[in-house]
Amino acid sequence: MNIIETGISGAVIIEPQVYGDTRGFFMETFQAERYSKQAHIDLPFVQDNHSRSTRGVLRGLHFQKTKPQGKLVRVVRGEVFDVVVDLRRESPSFGKWHGVWLSEENHRQFWLPPGTAHGFVVTSNSADFEYKCTDYYDPSDEGCLLWNDPQLKIDWPIAKPKLSDKDKAGQSFAELVAELTP
Repeated sequence: MNIIETGISGAVIIEPQVYGDTRGFFMETFQAERYSKQAHIDLPFVQDNHSRSTRGVLRGLHFQKTKPQGKLVRVVRGEVFDVVVDLRRESPSFGKWHGVWLSEENHRQFWLPPGTAHGFVVTSNSADFEYKCTDYYDPSDEGCLLWNDPQLKIDWPIAKPKLSDKDKAGQSFAELVAELTP
């Protein structure tokens, strides 16, 4: 397993060992002891999710306000550009973002520590996206950061994504910072 550091404190890209031949491939997508030792993922996972989206769909940037979730994300079919934004006020990477290409071909995983916002855009015809969460989803605790906030300057690979009404109405980073300020 190869671990790649990002510019976001605690967020890492994981390249698992893939064993393949003419019949297909095999890989472990999670093994608690190894992921703890090598990727420093020490939190228990309590929920697994699977979404399917079509080309141009952008989901995010989502986060839980008071019960932050860590997420171990991967693409099972297709390709996405996946983004994390650091919302942890005390973090040296607060307000920064990092993006990574995840696909069925590269088998990469992305660890997003609790206290970050997450989103992705589908660049293939469709994509099946799976992720493990360290806390339960609570719709009453959900926040949404505006995907194209000019302060964050996320370099999305698509100019006009398909968005849900919730994602169109996301708050700006400046509004979020004002809420976080005592």
